[in-house]
Amino acid sequence: GARPCIPKDFGHGSLVCVCNATYCDTLDPLVLPAPGSYVKYESSKAGKRLERSEGRFQSSLPTSGLLLTLNISTLYQHVKGFGGSLSDAAAMNILKLSRPAQDNLLRSYFSESGIEYNLIRVPMACSDFSVRPYSYDDVPDDYELKHFRLAEEDVKMKV
Repeated sequence: GARPCIPKDFGHGSLVCVCNATYCDTLDPLVLPAPGSYVKYESSKAGKRLERSEGRFQSSLPTSGLLLTLNISTLYQHVKGFGGSLSDAAAMNILKLSRPAQDNLLRSYFSESGIEYNLIRVPMACSDFSVRPYSYDDVPDDYELKHFRLAEEDVKMKV
């Protein structure tokens, strides 16, 4: 079963769910709804955190209602997955946690009891979330990349 969010208030309407070495909230495994029904997950500033609710599509709507038509015979794009970015700042913060807290945090992102990320984007060289500017080859005209080197941040925090 799911473990509920234990909210922590940071003031100014900023709530987060506690995830530490001993506790991290989890979700029930995702289950596809029956045909003609839907599942909605809602988060809110008021404290909802991926709160699950179910409903059924109406077979007929009043004239003032909303009508949504899905044409599943024409597909425009393929979704490879869902994920986030592992920037220098994210890696630095994860590495500051105790090992059990790191495990809980990563499980909350990647496991079936979490949000099941299956993709990670890693910025090349520095980004807005780095503590210093750096690149992989600052030598002018080095077209053969003889001076290419990963930065310490990449080796220690991202790779």
